[in-house]
Amino acid sequence: MVDLVVRSRRVSTPDGEQAAAIAVEGGRIVAIHGYDTGIDAVEEIDLGGTALLPGLVDTHVHVNEPGRTEWEGFATATRAAAAGGVTAIVDMPLNSLPPTVNTAALAIKRAAAAGQCHVDVGFWGGAIPGNAGDLPGLHDRGVFGFKAFLADSGVPEFPPVDAEQLALAMRAVDALFVVHAEDPDHLRAADSSPAYADFLASRPAGAEHAAVATAIDVAHAADRRVHILHLSAASALPLLAKAKADGVRVTAETCPHYLTLDAAAIPDGATEFKCCPPIRDAANADLLWAALADGLITCVVSDHSPCTPDLKRRDTGDFAAAWGGIASVQLGLPVIWTAARERGHTLADVVNWMARRPADLVGLPRKGRIAVGADADLVAFEPDEEFTVDPHSLHHKNPVTPYAGMVLRGVVTTTWLRGRRVTGERPGGEFLIRGEN
Repeated sequence: MVDLVVRSRRVSTPDGEQAAAIAVEGGRIVAIHGYDTGIDAVEEIDLGGTALLPGLVDTHVHVNEPGRTEWEGFATATRAAAAGGVTAIVDMPLNSLPPTVNTAALAIKRAAAAGQCHVDVGFWGGAIPGNAGDLPGLHDRGVFGFKAFLADSGVPEFPPVDAEQLALAMRAVDALFVVHAEDPDHLRAADSSPAYADFLASRPAGAEHAAVATAIDVAHAADRRVHILHLSAASALPLLAKAKADGVRVTAETCPHYLTLDAAAIPDGATEFKCCPPIRDAANADLLWAALADGLITCVVSDHSPCTPDLKRRDTGDFAAAWGGIASVQLGLPVIWTAARERGHTLADVVNWMARRPADLVGLPRKGRIAVGADADLVAFEPDEEFTVDPHSLHHKNPVTPYAGMVLRGVVTTTWLRGRRVTGERPGGEFLIRGEN
């Protein structure tokens, strides 16, 4: 007898979509049987035609606790993640106080998260000027790699690195480095303005192009893995293609907002659309979709970066003064599925982009897939059901989202974490440790 059997006629497995019965024991998938196979189980659920997906893995989430918990927090961020079909997140090292740039700060972060998480949570470390000596210790304690900014991060306690400092960090530890790639020499201070076009002009595609080139050059010289975060500028794609052909260990991600939102449609004063790098035009998004389809961009993650409503400055609509960041960890799956199906992509494509490949990026072989031996992180998903986004119905701490009022397709009805239904009431998430999960 097993603990749980979940049946569906649309199970998304690494071998394709199939009718199957998933047997779960001790939090793991122990067998995948035919849909009609009889199995003794403590609990059995038959989803019929509802799709069964692996839990998504979001490797780019700013939880902001401790220190800026009024912006977000582990309880609210992970509850929102579970409601959106995400069963594992990796928390970014900045916007919390202290930032995760040494082992003491990592201990503080884990203590703040303990007992609050509704999904599994891992952590990135941070590479800032002067902390190269701290990186080996952080890596030994299980962070999944190190984030660095090549431009101002927006918070003073997490300053950017230049090429020489990034090289020093890479030489200090053999780890995955994830880079916010904008070149400060190509940026200009945005003038106070409610016009999105003015903000967009202050952060041109050339800034990303130059910074991606820098990150590739440094990683190539140091023989390190480098991952380009939240790529928005399609002009940098040929750089990535050439580097990969030359043997550089480089990967890249993009985000739902870069794939689905259009700079030309952003109203004046709508600062909920502000993020860095910025949302660009529809033609640019088409090129990002093509790169995602051919594997040059490996994954789609949220870059969930919320703040309190006052910091978005909707009172003035001033893009220059507003905090840059988009809260979307709960909405990423329906946002991407709505757009992907219109472009002819399948649900299996979305699972690859948002579950398996992010898990593979950070080395979580038991996450992001429905396979024997994997954690029983499962999502019941109605791909044809529509809903209208109401910010106040989301589980994020603050009801701010650029998707407000949009009609999206795809509804998460149930999320299981290691075979247990996530209700949002009793936290059951565990910490993810590099090399141990």
